Amino acid sequence: CAMCARLCLSVVLCLCAATAGNIPPPPREDLVLVNKCCERSEVMVDGHCRRVEETNSTAWTPVFSDERGRDNVQVRGFTLLIGVPKCYSRQQFPIYHIPGEADRLALLPNGHLRHYYLQTSGGGQSAIDLWERENSPDQRYFDYEQGLYCMDKVLQDGDQVGKLFALVCNPHVPSAWHDTEILLRRIVDPMCHAVALCCYIAVAVIHFVLPQLRDLVGNMVTTLCVCLAVGQVADTVRIFTEFTSPRVYLLADAILYASLLGAFFWLNSAGYYIWKTFRSRNVFLRITDGRKYCYYSMYVWSCTVGMTLFAVFAHLTLDSDDNTMAIADKNTPQNPEGAIGWLGVAVFFTPIAFTVLINIYFYASTVNIIKRMSTYGRIHHKMKYSFVTFSKLFLVMALGWVFLLLAWTPQSGLYYSYMVSNALQGPLVLYICVCSQKRVKFLLRKACCYDKCCCICCRPKENEVPEWGEESMAMNTR
Repeated sequence: CAMCARLCLSVVLCLCAATAGNIPPPPREDLVLVNKCCERSEVMVDGHCRRVEETNSTAWTPVFSDERGRDNVQVRGFTLLIGVPKCYSRQQFPIYHIPGEADRLALLPNGHLRHYYLQTSGGGQSAIDLWERENSPDQRYFDYEQGLYCMDKVLQDGDQVGKLFALVCNPHVPSAWHDTEILLRRIVDPMCHAVALCCYIAVAVIHFVLPQLRDLVGNMVTTLCVCLAVGQVADTVRIFTEFTSPRVYLLADAILYASLLGAFFWLNSAGYYIWKTFRSRNVFLRITDGRKYCYYSMYVWSCTVGMTLFAVFAHLTLDSDDNTMAIADKNTPQNPEGAIGWLGVAVFFTPIAFTVLINIYFYASTVNIIKRMSTYGRIHHKMKYSFVTFSKLFLVMALGWVFLLLAWTPQSGLYYSYMVSNALQGPLVLYICVCSQKRVKFLLRKACCYDKCCCICCRPKENEVPEWGEESMAMNTR
């Protein structure tokens, strides 16, 4: 029995020793993995792998660099992984490390390949000068992880020394359409501008087509809505030319602010006209409405054009580049070129601030006058409705202007609040000027849907009349 036990123990020990000899040693975790395109004893020649003995050259040996670009960084060891990268749906493209060119390759100690490149230089002495500068804005880099690159020595045109070569997979660029901010700025915001534009055009067309609405206040509302519509178009152009055309962006920026300034001047003119009418004892709306509109037009357009020219001149001559970039949209990764600076915007918006203060005075003074009036004629009754329209328009436009001022702050939430306010401003103007006024709805149904409308509910009733006579509505239509 003792002999049998010894024999079995000897057999077991022999089997364990034989098995242990076939077990590979555990891999060292401190080895750096480096991807090589060809075999260890091969180099790349004209796009094909060839043995070193056939080229009179030497095999490629990895040289590591640190994050700052210093070469010959020592590592504990490395392991070569042979083969080109599998890019699947991505494309492969080669990168050549040639002195004096716009591309450089550096193998980092963690095994990643760093590709340095110049953004604005094609090569030559200009590239050398840019490489010698520290922290140059033209220098960019991108890191390729394991499996997305391979490196090797490449020989071309009988070169015996060779150059450093890398075959990399095209970097994965995330789609901008999956970014919520891009969706809001490039899709939702233009759609809101389109809705507001349709509302402004509808108000302008209704007040221009219906003869009963072409009085002085109606013409002012028409021109005001045209200014707001032009501003929406200019703002939409700004959205799509933000990083492509600085000149077009500057032109759209100036048109946006000029149209907004003109709209506030027209609102100020309407407030002044209503305030002056309530103060006058003898009011005749039949006379000189066309001439009055010409006078108000001269006031509005001369002030608008003059302030616009002054603002553009101040921007081009006095505004610095820092101010120009500061006024640009701070919520985007880059600031658009061509944006009007703080000085130009101050020239535009200072008159708007003064018109807001003057309109507040017109509103308070007119309210006091209406409270003291004991009797109302048809003209005052009509002007009272015009005053209500002016008050609501003033509130909506003033709030929209305040949100525009807040949109220049770095907080994205305030910019989104401006987007919401701009989206609501157009429908609110349509509701104030058309939908909330029985007289306008009556005239629309009478002109468009009197007896021919397919919808019975849209036809006016036989006994439905406006709130004042036709002779009052027909005044000042010439």
